[in-house]
Amino acid sequence: MSLHPDYQGKYIYKWKDLPFLKLSGLEPLVVTPDTNFINVGERTNVTGSRKFLRLIKEDCYDEALDVAREQVEGGAQIIDVNMDEGMLDGVEAMTKFLNLIAAEPDIARVPVMIDSSKWEIIEAGLKCVQGKGVVNSISLKEGEENFIKQAKTIKQYGAAVIVMAFDEDGQADSYERRVEICNRSYWILVDQVGFPPQDIIFDPNIFPVATGMEEHNNNALDFFRATRWIRENLPGAHVSGGVSNVSFSFRGNNPVREAMHSAFLYHAINEGMDMGIVNPSMLEVYDDIPKELLEKVEDVLLNRRPDATERLLEFADTVKGDGKKKEKDLAWRNDPLQDRITHALVKGITEYIEADVEEARKEYDKPIQVIEGPLMTGMNVVGDLFGSGKMFLPQVVKSARVMKKAVAYLMPFIEAEKEEGTSSAGKIILATVKGDVHDIGKNIVGVVLGCNNYEVIDLGVMVPAEEIIKRAQEENAQIIGLSGLITPSLDEMVDVAKEMQKAGLKMPLLIGGATTSRVHTAVKIEKHFELDQTVHVLDASRSVTVVEKLLGSHKKEYVESIQAEYQKVREMHEKKKGQKTLLPIGAARENKLRLDWENYEPKVPNELGVQVIKDQDLNELRAYIDWTPFFQTWELHGRYPKILEDEVVGTEAKKLFADAQKMLDRIIAENWLAAKATFGFFPANTVNDDTIEVEHDGELFKLHQLRQQIKKAKDQPNLSLADFIAPKESGKQDYIGAFVVTAGLNIDSRVKAFEEDHDDYHAILLKALADRLAEAFAEYLHEKVRTQSWGYAADEQLENEELIKEKYQGIRPAPGYPACPDHTEKPTLFKLLNASETTGVSLTDSYAMWPAASVSGWYFAHPQSKYFGVGKIALDQVHDIAERKGLEKEKMERWLSPNIH
Repeated sequence: MSLHPDYQGKYIYKWKDLPFLKLSGLEPLVVTPDTNFINVGERTNVTGSRKFLRLIKEDCYDEALDVAREQVEGGAQIIDVNMDEGMLDGVEAMTKFLNLIAAEPDIARVPVMIDSSKWEIIEAGLKCVQGKGVVNSISLKEGEENFIKQAKTIKQYGAAVIVMAFDEDGQADSYERRVEICNRSYWILVDQVGFPPQDIIFDPNIFPVATGMEEHNNNALDFFRATRWIRENLPGAHVSGGVSNVSFSFRGNNPVREAMHSAFLYHAINEGMDMGIVNPSMLEVYDDIPKELLEKVEDVLLNRRPDATERLLEFADTVKGDGKKKEKDLAWRNDPLQDRITHALVKGITEYIEADVEEARKEYDKPIQVIEGPLMTGMNVVGDLFGSGKMFLPQVVKSARVMKKAVAYLMPFIEAEKEEGTSSAGKIILATVKGDVHDIGKNIVGVVLGCNNYEVIDLGVMVPAEEIIKRAQEENAQIIGLSGLITPSLDEMVDVAKEMQKAGLKMPLLIGGATTSRVHTAVKIEKHFELDQTVHVLDASRSVTVVEKLLGSHKKEYVESIQAEYQKVREMHEKKKGQKTLLPIGAARENKLRLDWENYEPKVPNELGVQVIKDQDLNELRAYIDWTPFFQTWELHGRYPKILEDEVVGTEAKKLFADAQKMLDRIIAENWLAAKATFGFFPANTVNDDTIEVEHDGELFKLHQLRQQIKKAKDQPNLSLADFIAPKESGKQDYIGAFVVTAGLNIDSRVKAFEEDHDDYHAILLKALADRLAEAFAEYLHEKVRTQSWGYAADEQLENEELIKEKYQGIRPAPGYPACPDHTEKPTLFKLLNASETTGVSLTDSYAMWPAASVSGWYFAHPQSKYFGVGKIALDQVHDIAERKGLEKEKMERWLSPNIH
């Protein structure tokens, strides 16, 4: 489940130069940024403990002292004393109990929180408490005059104070109201009363969640957000609260309440809550909360989905008093063996597969027959369901996990009998081409083919042509499949095709990847490999059909149809090519965008030069994730969040999303991935029409930008990114930004562990999430740049959906993308930022970034800067750029071949 877009992540203490909050009983309690959460014992509160109320009512003060003593011995660092009960003389009870505490050193060593809604009881407590205590609480509910009067009295007694988020209009029940009241209260206390800022503790109101009322859905989330706002905007102030309130809807269900308290504290502490009234016996260890229960509790606390309350209520009914979930429905375990194996494969259930495979092994003469028999029978069902659209890619990958575990169990028995291995439908070599590091799509294709009884040999990433051909020959493969994401990979695929022709390899060549296309395959690749057929494969779901036809008895007819189709593609391409009129580069530059530089004053960045983020908190990035591309990775098409309710893929999308959230929780909690970034802002001006000259540390860097050359309609300019930077002749000093971010550090060991456990599903899931986090990091950093580091849009306030739709001022184009498709600009970017040394991100020979979960680009601030596509360009511009860069013309033609007309 995704976090609410306003949920920001871990709180960072900003006010390190202020004095610390200092409380005391007989011993001091100094609250520093390094102090762990301060637990306020709640059992000496007549409104919260029936036992304590009975003891006070019956005048059993000795036993009541034992309750206080147990609180301190149990770890309470402050004890909360409340005597608010209609049948009690609160002033007398408070005075008597505090005087008795003063005579008990093992209790009196901790500070006292004087808790009452009646001012006379609070004042009575102030008169007899020793050390420096805390008053709980005062508020603006009776107006400023009374608030100021009470605050001055508390200040005279030298106590700290808890301020409730309450004013003349009532209790704050939203984020905005919490902020409004706390802000107003703070500045009255500081400016008018002279109250020490560090002695102010806010209680922004913890209200119940999962009440069934929609207006309560944000109760916990608003508390978290308000807590962060207080800690970041009210210098020195602290935050407290009564945690048990949040679980009021689940009275009588202790396992759920304990999980809710623990999860609430986990997030509240991350946001800056540094003390609270908590019953330790009603707390579960956060990491020990059953994952399914934790997911549903956090769905409610963070308001991550509209049906969160219903799901938690339904789940709560299955949790007994011992905290254990009822038994799952295992009726299928009574089915015949083949049905059990098929069920496990279709449902992706690994728990029983080894036992079932062992049972099958005893029924067959040879262990290899178990693979060729019941396992392949089950996988055929998976293949049929997938082919008919009744199963989706994430389910198929889970099925493959079950199959791999089954085969791994059988392999020692097969090797012991020195058998050959299972007969497959065909052997396929897959590889990501030289210079490219992206392999998620290829991994998925491999899994899908494997589920259909093809033996897949995955050579990995950055594989040179000679290695691909060598392995294909050694393995006696029947098909080679190439994958790539970056545009230089397209030419690498051409090279592989040429080398296959030279080596005399008579086997089909499959082409796939984000930048590949049927047109490029037909126009650029097919002509170089004539010994067999080259076929573009659109996605994993089409791979099985293509392979079956290429290796089947009707291959001849299929190849003829592909050749006829590709011939039409080439003819159409030539026809369109002839229809496009390109301007000479000189004429295109004459028609450049001419901005009004005379009346524009570039915003000077708040800090020039390079900055580094050594360890980015991934929790902060979570709210910036664009989930739509995540589902596209798994070939589930639709926009998030509507895809979760889609009639066709919605059910599977929800399951995939839930799995992603569980893994994301672990990625963050267990530090699976490390995220780093470097970014900077530099003086810059445009020279020679298309070149941006950047100055840093006395050195000039030249960024050579491509320009649109397609003939435009009247009054429509031929754009270049250089148009958005002030020309040198304008006399205006302009600026440009640059960035490199990664969220893929440390990923290799985790992926390897999953793959060694035959768990492709989670390996692919981790890679996909790392990619999403890297993109989220780029989005998050761009927002910080706009509003803070550069600060040209300091007042911007956009929701995540608006960020995804690029509703902000300025752009962050990346080399290799439509506005600047020239990958050869990346080395300059990396050198400018010293990016490889500071982030650990490196460039391959083809300028792909490693780790793959990395993003780089430029920052442009001009209000009229916008994204565009360079489109088709002519050789005159390619050769001009090559000359300016000092590169060989042929090399530039190679890198820019997809754009050359």
